[in-house]
Amino acid sequence: VCEGHNAVLNIDGCSFLCHQVIQTYYARSLGLDFAPQHNEETNVTTMPLEPDSIPAALTMYWSLSVAMFSVGGIISSFMVGFVADFRGRIKGMLVLNVLAVVASLLMGLAKMGSPHIMVITGRAIMGFYCGLSSGLVPMYIGEIAPVKYRGALGALHQLAIVTGILISQVLGLDFLLGNEDMWHLLLGLSGVIAVLQSLLLPLCPESPRYLYIKLGKKEEACKSLKRFKGEYDTSKDIAEMQAEKEEALKEAKVSLLRLARSSVYRQQLFVALMMHLSQQFSGINAIFYYSTAIFHKAGVAQPVYATIGVGAVNMVFTLVSVILVDRAGRRTLMLIGLGGMCLCAVGMTVGLVYLSTYSWMSYVSMSAIFLFVVFFEIGPGPIPWFIVAELFSQGPRPAAIALAGFCNWTSNFVIGMFFPYVEVKHVQTALQALHH
Repeated sequence: VCEGHNAVLNIDGCSFLCHQVIQTYYARSLGLDFAPQHNEETNVTTMPLEPDSIPAALTMYWSLSVAMFSVGGIISSFMVGFVADFRGRIKGMLVLNVLAVVASLLMGLAKMGSPHIMVITGRAIMGFYCGLSSGLVPMYIGEIAPVKYRGALGALHQLAIVTGILISQVLGLDFLLGNEDMWHLLLGLSGVIAVLQSLLLPLCPESPRYLYIKLGKKEEACKSLKRFKGEYDTSKDIAEMQAEKEEALKEAKVSLLRLARSSVYRQQLFVALMMHLSQQFSGINAIFYYSTAIFHKAGVAQPVYATIGVGAVNMVFTLVSVILVDRAGRRTLMLIGLGGMCLCAVGMTVGLVYLSTYSWMSYVSMSAIFLFVVFFEIGPGPIPWFIVAELFSQGPRPAAIALAGFCNWTSNFVIGMFFPYVEVKHVQTALQALHH
């Protein structure tokens, strides 16, 4: 759900109105002249038609608001292993909720102070929290999941993310919380989820692998296993963990520097990093952004609802991935997903280029949007989150997870920081083309 919070401040089409409302508050706080234009007939809010009329300071602060989330994630991605081993998986996640509550209070109370400063600070803290959570959660799931269901349960992490995005899209509608009176509450809602998680996490058993392999507490590990599986003979699972522990003792812990330099791990590392890069640079954020404009041109009465439909497809096909990942295999789903996304990107580009000549091309672009999201969630969306732990053995695994997380969050930062500048320069041209 923390990633869903990121979508609220990102540049997807459904959150565009909320985007405009928050930018207006930024402009007031900075003493800048900025007036988004709202068309009552179409219920569409647009930027000033001339890109140069948008103050550079406003674009900079908005870019920082989006990108600081990733900065926090970049910093905290290297701390996942330390937090997980210091207090355990459950206690680690529990303590982190304090950060989420603090961040939510800063953003939820943003109208009472300098909104741009409070939102940027809150986003940085929330990013720090999410950077740790996005490492701890897949780690915990991977350690408690049976081998034959590990891929499916690992993909549930992505399902939770896209569910959060869909919820944030719905709540971001102008008649709910995406308006001038309620936008700060929309940003502060993450704290509610953190409080709920704080109440429920104590009911979850600690990872048996952490208890036995890391702490050597056999009895507690057995109790944890029985809480997950009911009363049964735990000797087989304990023997498996003992073998894993012995293997870990034989293999020296690998540092980040050694991992990057060693030819032994080069192929696995290349695959892991490229999967995370392909996820972030796939263009999924831009697809969500342009979808509303394309749906509007196609004659959809309420294009924002069509964009929410894209979000719903996003969630449904993540569920499909959960079902397929252990049957079809990781490699197959990644190849199908990336290949399909490439074809859809070509189809969408062709549709946009010839839209002014052939009106029916808008439907080509609409279809390409839905299919792009489908292919993204089949493979490139969920698989990178859990594949790293499967590619590396116990020794280099912590360093590999940290490096892959750093790569993912850095890519996220680049997109969040620089896409708003591309948006300012080119979006109005694209929208004008759609209306001709």
